[in-house]
Amino acid sequence: MQRVESAGAEVSSRDASRAGAFRYVATGAGALAVWLVVYRMLGSASRWVTHSLLGLERGTHLSTAVEFFIFEVPKVLLLLTVVVLGVGIVRSFFTPERTRRILSGRRESVGNVLASLLGVVTPFCSCSAVPLFIGFMTTGVPLGVTFSFLISAPMVNEVALVLLFGLFGWKVAAIYLGTGLAVALVSGWVIGQLGMERYVESWVFESQTGPVAAEEALSWPDRVRYGLAAVRDIVGRVWLYVIFGIGVGAGIHGYVPENCLASFMGKGAWWSVPAAVLIGVPMYSNVAGIVPVVQALLGKGAALGTVLAFMMSVIGLSLPEAVILRKVLKLPLIFTFFGVVAVGIMIVGYLFNFIM
Repeated sequence: MQRVESAGAEVSSRDASRAGAFRYVATGAGALAVWLVVYRMLGSASRWVTHSLLGLERGTHLSTAVEFFIFEVPKVLLLLTVVVLGVGIVRSFFTPERTRRILSGRRESVGNVLASLLGVVTPFCSCSAVPLFIGFMTTGVPLGVTFSFLISAPMVNEVALVLLFGLFGWKVAAIYLGTGLAVALVSGWVIGQLGMERYVESWVFESQTGPVAAEEALSWPDRVRYGLAAVRDIVGRVWLYVIFGIGVGAGIHGYVPENCLASFMGKGAWWSVPAAVLIGVPMYSNVAGIVPVVQALLGKGAALGTVLAFMMSVIGLSLPEAVILRKVLKLPLIFTFFGVVAVGIMIVGYLFNFIM
């Protein structure tokens, strides 16, 4: 009798699990369908609001800027939401402990490649530089490999990658991904070859990492909830940056003459690429806010390589990052880090201005 009851309970549990999985899939499919419908209606909705609801005359600077703003704000937020959800699910597989284990004990050249690739899918930015640097160094990750990771994580930003794909197409997104990984890989390798471990603060090597906590196996519903939590956290923190960045982009799109930007950020001016990098470094900005500005610059005739260098310098290098890293690195290594990465970004800018 007990066996029959146990078997019946097991069958009921399996049925409940299948029903729960079906509801999960059905809810997800319905949400995706709604997302696609809203996304496809944005163009006509922005035109209706600008010209019919607000009554702005077509072709004016103001109506052009307003239509750009009304179209891009929901578009970027919709893209950001679905991207952060997907990336949040991926990130549930990459805890800091697992990342350190993957990178520790590898040959430096192999480690640079792995570190650059892991930087794309892991949730670390310059704010996480200090604890990550200590954790990597004290678990045997070489200095150059560590820098490949720290360059790739903020620079090859998965949010920027998918936003670029949505705004400009796969070619620009692929260029961003390939060049960003190349800069991270080569810069980390160069720093590793320079043998600058003596410029790491001595207390970093004396620090001991605590015991690695056991990693909990997550079910797929748990991973989806992790992704939804990431949406609430990240989108909740960056939506103001998005609106501000799109506002700047709308102003550029509507009011800045094409010849002005084409002369400053075009292919003809040899100094445009280093100038774009120098301007971008102090502009600490969220990636979701800088991508719409990039879109507006390209729309006004700025060269792709110059704009790409500008975006990479904003995302990959920043003065706040230098201040944070000063806690663990001495100034010669910080200057070397910024110099090597800046040179790599400028090479990318010149290369794509030449070939595109």
